Amino acid sequence: MVAGTQDCAESPQVNTQGHVHTHEEPSTPFNPSKGFYLAFLVLTVLAMMVSLDGTSVSVALPIIANTLDCSTMETFWIGTGFLLSSATILLPLGALSIAFGRVPILVICACCFLVGIIVSGFAQGASAMLTGRIVQGVGGGGLILLNDIVITDLVPLSQRGNYFGIIGSVWALGSVSGPVIGGALAHKASWLTDYSACHAALVVEVDCDTWNVQRAAKKVRLCRELPLCLLCGSSAHTYYMRRYRVLLTLLPLVLGLAGLAGFCSWQIGHAKEPILRLGLLRSYNMGYSLFATMINALIVYGALYFLPLYYEAVKEYTPVLAGVSLFPATFTVAPLSIITGCIVTKTQDYRVLTFIGWFTTTLGLGLVCLLDVDTSVVQWVFLSLVPGIGLGILYTSLSFVNQAASTDTDMAYTVTLFVFFRTLGQCVGVAIGSAIFQNRMFENLRGSSFTSSEASNLARDAVRLVEHIKTLAKGDEKAVLVEAFVRSLQVVWAAMCGMAGLALIGSAFLKNIPLRASHHTDQALACAD
Repeated sequence: MVAGTQDCAESPQVNTQGHVHTHEEPSTPFNPSKGFYLAFLVLTVLAMMVSLDGTSVSVALPIIANTLDCSTMETFWIGTGFLLSSATILLPLGALSIAFGRVPILVICACCFLVGIIVSGFAQGASAMLTGRIVQGVGGGGLILLNDIVITDLVPLSQRGNYFGIIGSVWALGSVSGPVIGGALAHKASWLTDYSACHAALVVEVDCDTWNVQRAAKKVRLCRELPLCLLCGSSAHTYYMRRYRVLLTLLPLVLGLAGLAGFCSWQIGHAKEPILRLGLLRSYNMGYSLFATMINALIVYGALYFLPLYYEAVKEYTPVLAGVSLFPATFTVAPLSIITGCIVTKTQDYRVLTFIGWFTTTLGLGLVCLLDVDTSVVQWVFLSLVPGIGLGILYTSLSFVNQAASTDTDMAYTVTLFVFFRTLGQCVGVAIGSAIFQNRMFENLRGSSFTSSEASNLARDAVRLVEHIKTLAKGDEKAVLVEAFVRSLQVVWAAMCGMAGLALIGSAFLKNIPLRASHHTDQALACAD
């Protein structure tokens, strides 16, 4: 018997209305072995490693911008490049893990992650830094994806709440401590030290218990689809260029959209082993889970990247103190993730918690809009505390919405789509947030004592402006710049609040799909009885 797995005679089926019906035979209880706990420990280490790296750069952006002489857009691309490369590589990695197994892909992703760290650590210019971050993103995205897929391989759906809650809490802990560690290294030593820290990746042996000729043939069919999947990813390869290079900006955008259209057309009409299982979207719960996790990730990374700007530019905190100031918004995520997982495991109900999570998040983002120049410490602590509670609930509950709407057979594809949309949301959150922030900075500065030309230059270098504001003496110029920062950030919070409101409305229409106690997987923990 393979440890960590349970089989059922018949997997749940999804009808044309998207409802899942289960016909389960009695199955043996889920009894984790020592090997399972060791494997799970490895997954928590991977989650901590990637979350630390993904968030440690946020408070160091002003220092990086000044060191590498980056504009506002180029600076945010250091964060966006990591997330964008993570998103574009997820679909082919998910397919490769199905064809070749989890372990080889996990090792390759860990190597890419390490190479990216080395390149970023020794970067002396914006181009080298962005290149390193993109390579890091490829590895980090794969590690995040394989982390979730392996858990679904090892744990029945009805029992996953406890384990997803722990993984979510570890991820949240890394996200909380990342800005503090990154700020400390960037402020006290050098921002390069932030990337030169040694990361160790552990690998768990996951074996396949149904290796046969059909599975070998699936390798060939899936590999044949990968070039088209990578072509689909080309739609995200439009980098920031100067506005006068219109052709160089539009050409990759048009080619990317054409590649995306061609990929979808092939997947729908010709692919024998499609990487993109569009049939999964027949269920409302499935479609909602993908939309909601994208909005959730958008808000989380928007807060991680833009709240530090408020603390550093408006409150004039150091990078370390700015990282600590994120605690009210992020420190609640870890305990709420665990609590939510335990509640869902006990009650088998995830709909109410999803609604509560979105209601709290929407309310909290509305409160964050009240952050102003004169907001006291006690006020901003409580204002930023509320959205963190909602985001912690959603991190775990949305995973149940997604996986309950799928069959065990399609679970790897389902998790791949879920992680893809979550990573896409992280990328969009930074990209859209930076665009809104930069445009509003220009409008706010132009409406004050600055000319249009001066406002344009200041808005383009707004992140670098943070360090300059700290050196200014109190006066009209400093007051105008700080006020512009506050008003621009308020528009960012308002936009996120509106998106959370849409997700809140959508959560009211979720269907009650039961959590299966039975479990079947063809990739399980290799462990002797």
